[in-house]
Amino acid sequence: MAFGAEELRVLRRALALALQPSPASAEDVQDCLRLAESVDEAAREGARLRAFLLADLGRYRAALPGSVAGYLALLEEVLVAGYRPVPDDLAALRALRGNPAAAALLDRCRALAEQDVRTRLAGRAAPVVPHSRTRLLALPGGRAADEPAKKPAERPAAAPKPQSPPPDRSPRPDRPIPTPGEVFPPRRKPTPPPANPPQQLAAG
Repeated sequence: MAFGAEELRVLRRALALALQPSPASAEDVQDCLRLAESVDEAAREGARLRAFLLADLGRYRAALPGSVAGYLALLEEVLVAGYRPVPDDLAALRALRGNPAAAALLDRCRALAEQDVRTRLAGRAAPVVPHSRTRLLALPGGRAADEPAKKPAERPAAAPKPQSPPPDRSPRPDRPIPTPGEVFPPRRKPTPPPANPPQQLAAG
């Protein structure tokens, strides 16, 4: 993308305002807006031209080997514009390696393809373990090395069962001490038989 003299003047003014903020005149604001619109239009035109060139390159590639001259010229043009060769381009160039221009482009496209592969492999990140499954481990030489090693927590001993108090054998204070007569009551004397026992009536 190339800028004209007027566009460069506006661009320098916009950079000066960005580096040293100061009130901008209405004319400066309008010039910056017109420059932004011109840049956007140039970017859109570049995208349209790129799409046209890629479509044209596909048509030349499909018409090989009869279109070898046009295909090699167009491929070199799009490579300068930042095009990255696809597997179809590599296959076509391998089929045309007898042509010196095709062999040179093949080496160039192979180098670009290998560079793309290395870039993709370097961009792959290692799988991240979810936070819920990660474990925090103490690294040797950290703060844990300066602190004394802590013993593992011991399980609390089971509380002893309360022993039932021995039965109180002492006499209760509210009960009087029994006398020997209550402990060993006197033996009763046998009752004597009656003096005149009743006579039994004989059965008549």
